[in-house]
Amino acid sequence: MIAPARMAAFRALRTIIRRSVALPDSLHRVRADVPDRRDRALLNEIVTGTLRWLNTLDHLIVHFADRPLLKLNPVVRDVLRISIYQLIHLDRVPPSAVVNDAVNIIRTVGPSQAAGLTNAVLRALLRALPTLPLPEEPKESELKAVSGLHFSAWPNHLRQEALRFISISHSHPAWLVERWLERYGYSETLAWAKFNNEPARLTLRANTLHTTTEALSLKFREASIVAEPLRYGRDGLNIASGRQFLPDLTLSRDFFVQAEASQLIPPLIQAAPGMVILDACAAPGGKTLALASAMANQGILVAGDFSNDRLNVLAHTVSRQGASVARLVAHDLSLSAPFGAVFDRVLVDVPCSGLGTVQRDPDIRWRRQSDDIQHLAERQLRMLRSAATTVRTGGRLLYTTCSSEPEENERVIEAFLSIETKFRSEDLRTIEECSHFGSILNEAGYLRSYPHLHDLDAFFAGSLRRI
Repeated sequence: MIAPARMAAFRALRTIIRRSVALPDSLHRVRADVPDRRDRALLNEIVTGTLRWLNTLDHLIVHFADRPLLKLNPVVRDVLRISIYQLIHLDRVPPSAVVNDAVNIIRTVGPSQAAGLTNAVLRALLRALPTLPLPEEPKESELKAVSGLHFSAWPNHLRQEALRFISISHSHPAWLVERWLERYGYSETLAWAKFNNEPARLTLRANTLHTTTEALSLKFREASIVAEPLRYGRDGLNIASGRQFLPDLTLSRDFFVQAEASQLIPPLIQAAPGMVILDACAAPGGKTLALASAMANQGILVAGDFSNDRLNVLAHTVSRQGASVARLVAHDLSLSAPFGAVFDRVLVDVPCSGLGTVQRDPDIRWRRQSDDIQHLAERQLRMLRSAATTVRTGGRLLYTTCSSEPEENERVIEAFLSIETKFRSEDLRTIEECSHFGSILNEAGYLRSYPHLHDLDAFFAGSLRRI
């Protein structure tokens, strides 16, 4: 019998690869077939890890199968991907069980004649362990010789060697690695790639409408969950151990699962009770909840998004967490905004490439292409200009993304300011409550978090005031 977690992992990966379904949605579709909590944990680990290391796994498949990836049946390819990931990274899983299940999956849903090839590839990889045929890092002496040069000035062979090492051995798309190498250099790009390949921390924000961080920590401790304060997010906690018990508390109104970098955005709004605020791209609702808390549920908080699915998620968050000040609205900012200039504060967290959250959402690195960035930037500028029409004189507009790429961040604000003469950029370093952010607030006055510097997802925010 095939282990339920492995069959579900195969099905989830196939859905992601064939239909470009996002990782969380794909996992949600198959979880019903995996009722055991431990099996669900294994399912999540296999699919997430396989996507994280996809480039490396494909390189190994080509090597041990001795044929191009496109020559392999897609079912065989995906079975090999999840199986090789387990053999390399999950040492608590018996190799014989991995190989046997791989062969049986092929016999069940794939071309049965490929069962022998599948077995041969996995057995060959096992014989090669612990040594794997992967690109090696450039020699230290060569790296030292070019340490003072911009990457573009490196000898061509060394540029290609560095690009190949990071993109294959550290499993990132070559086009993205090349962008980062040109912008940040070799050491920082390698550190960034390593960060992205570490399992993401489970962080959450205390819902201060109902509790405090200290009270929530005590509640967790009583449930055998160890939670530690976050470095930057004042209302946030990191689940250090006992995360397997967290689902038992999912009906609680006391917290919302949210990345630490995302928690840094709402304080920049400087919301207060009685204000009139628009959260223009609000789903899934973490920032809406934080704004409602800062407002003490007093005033007007309009939370909008563009699709019924996203609004349903937002409505669930607002209702369950008790953000009674929030009023939901459907709108598409890429077309226009359904309000006049009436808001004291407007938060526009635009849809973006998501390339700043690759650690947390490893499928994004493979779903995005270099051409996407400029198309997204054009839409983001339209959305920012629409949001700007809702800001009253003297009000503030906060533009934010979870992208690492300047075209979606600084360049959008620069383009906006060249058109919209009634707005001026504001220095976020002047916000006293955020002084502990340190270098996350950069010399240009923007919020710019970097994985290799701050141990956070790559987020961006810029503040604009209407004069």
